[in-house]
Amino acid sequence: MNTTRKLIACAFVVLGFAGCASMSHEERDTVVGAGVGAAAGAAITGDVGGTLIGGAAGGLIGHEVGRNGY
Repeated sequence: MNTTRKLIACAFVVLGFAGCASMSHEERDTVVGAGVGAAAGAAITGDVGGTLIGGAAGGLIGHEVGRNGY
């Protein structure tokens, strides 16, 4: 990965975290769960379908965790 791509990726990460500042606990947990689930789905299956299913499952789990206050 060249330097320009790394800088662009870092900028998106920073903007993503800044966007979470005004979210409720439940919303933040949903987004984090979806991200972790998508990453896990991609790592396990190596295809788009696994990424989508992992993201959806992680989002649902994160939503429930945030809703129940764990």
